[in-house]
Amino acid sequence: MRAEIAGFQSRVTGLEQRMGLVEAQTTMSRDRDQDLIYLRSKVTDMEDRSRRDNIRLHGIPENEEGVDVQSFLRSILPKLTSLDFDPPIEFQRAHRVGPKLPGNSSRPRPIIACLLRHNQTRQILQAARKHGPFQLDQYDIRITADYSKETNDRRKAFLALRPRLRQLEIKYGLFDPARMWVTKNGVSKDFYNPEELQLFLDSFQPQSMDSTSTSDSHDNGGDNEGNLPPGQADNRLSIALPIPTLPSAPDRAIPSTREPREEPDPQSTELS
Repeated sequence: MRAEIAGFQSRVTGLEQRMGLVEAQTTMSRDRDQDLIYLRSKVTDMEDRSRRDNIRLHGIPENEEGVDVQSFLRSILPKLTSLDFDPPIEFQRAHRVGPKLPGNSSRPRPIIACLLRHNQTRQILQAARKHGPFQLDQYDIRITADYSKETNDRRKAFLALRPRLRQLEIKYGLFDPARMWVTKNGVSKDFYNPEELQLFLDSFQPQSMDSTSTSDSHDNGGDNEGNLPPGQADNRLSIALPIPTLPSAPDRAIPSTREPREEPDPQSTELS
């Protein structure tokens, strides 16, 4: 009997040791996954920063630029944007994106251009947000910022939620590089993850919406999307509010790839 008890105790001790080893390995694996997510976000942030002097021009017919893309852009950008560039625009490089499409494709490849001066890049993108799309002969020309694939995918996922935002009468705006700002009943919140925004929208019931809310959200074809409150700058700082049921921001958030401007924080209250 004593031998059997000693055997059971030995087996229990062995199982406890194995469970402790499994728990330690699980913790290490979880930490590695978190580190991997963080490193991926850092790489994406670095890529977006390396692209922040780029602009993309969509809708320019193939071969319209001739053999010198930089000279072509230097001549049309002041006309399209109605900006007087002093000093004149200079480019580090400019070219079409991707291989030429076979046959007579009706969809021209975009032109990507890297400007020498960042302030001129910002001027062009601001003009595109306010006045785009532009007219070149009979063609509609859109000018947008250049983002990494990961950031573009997040922006598309955010934009896919616009019909739901309008249905719930929630004001919204999409800002650089991929940050969705929403406000409801005087409460503002930033989302960096489309899944978190989806959870936030799912927490609302259409019949409980305040009928006095306004939802004049609109799309202007530029970097920023949505209806903004009066006096709100177009590159707002992140706002963290204690809103119930909202997932918290990640502990190691990646800073925006655009330089934020200083601005007063809007007055806000908690959702009831």
